[in-house]
Amino acid sequence: MSTSNHIAVLGGGSFGTVIANIAAENGYSVKLWMRSQDAANSITAQRINQKYLPSLTLSDNLEACTSLDEALTGASVIFFSVPSKSFRSVVSQACEFISPAQMLVSTTKGIEPDSLNMMTDVLRSELPENPLGVLSGPNLAKEIALHELTASVIASEVSELRQTVEKVLGCSYFRVYASADVQGVELGGALKNIYAVMAGIVAAKKLGENTTAMLLTRSLAEMGRFAVAQGANPMTFLGLAGVGDLIATCSSPLSRNYRVGYAFGEGKSLEEAVDELGEVAEGVNTLVQVKRCADEQSIYMPLVQGLYHVIFDQVPLEKIIGQLMLGEQNSDVEFTLPKHEI
Repeated sequence: MSTSNHIAVLGGGSFGTVIANIAAENGYSVKLWMRSQDAANSITAQRINQKYLPSLTLSDNLEACTSLDEALTGASVIFFSVPSKSFRSVVSQACEFISPAQMLVSTTKGIEPDSLNMMTDVLRSELPENPLGVLSGPNLAKEIALHELTASVIASEVSELRQTVEKVLGCSYFRVYASADVQGVELGGALKNIYAVMAGIVAAKKLGENTTAMLLTRSLAEMGRFAVAQGANPMTFLGLAGVGDLIATCSSPLSRNYRVGYAFGEGKSLEEAVDELGEVAEGVNTLVQVKRCADEQSIYMPLVQGLYHVIFDQVPLEKIIGQLMLGEQNSDVEFTLPKHEI
């Protein structure tokens, strides 16, 4: 692998910016690729990302640019922090500047539109020779920017990649744990966005802590059930990328998906809720893709089904919760009852 200290981050949103800044604070030379020349110029001149993190002063080791060639050539690790809807397009453009020795890490918590491809699936299809990984966990970017204590998971089948990312990002306020379950960690990061939208609606409706706790716990059960159907390890969902991320994004107004759900629960249309946010919230697209897959594979996901009908068919949330209370499945913790008793 390359011994270069040059790190590349593609995507100048809030999370891409904080990841780039951590690496820069750790002494690495970092190239932060952005689409907007004005945004890149602003970072160069003011040392802040005015649109996404105006309170964070960026390290002098971080350089913003709009050239993929400049950002990628010679980088030892490349972090992809772009929205799922544009992920493949960016990867396709980046391919000509990437060599097989470079490590690729997705931080995008979403599913490719019109498919069930995860972001590492996209990377693998476009760059099959490169070592791949995914970074996920309860990582609210605005808290990381304040140096609040945070932990994340780097999942890869390549031990050198895991160790490298731990070294690049590990610091006094950001702890990186390791996993080999790429699919489970990636699914956890994507699926929890669905339930964060639901949690926002529940909060706006003021349905109570008992209701919230019930729905979050059943969300975790659904996540594990879906992941097992895709070949992931259900134990992964007991960690940071599963229950950890679920708690953070379903309980904080800093969560973009929670905020979309809250605005929707207050009576705004989905379009108004998304426009009001002004950032990408992956949960709505993920909901559509996961519902389609659950229908095709006959996976029992009543919360996914219910939330879909709430958002797209204007079914009252209270009716969906009532149907959940009358559901046929009676197992509490998944996989602990004999199948004939479920």
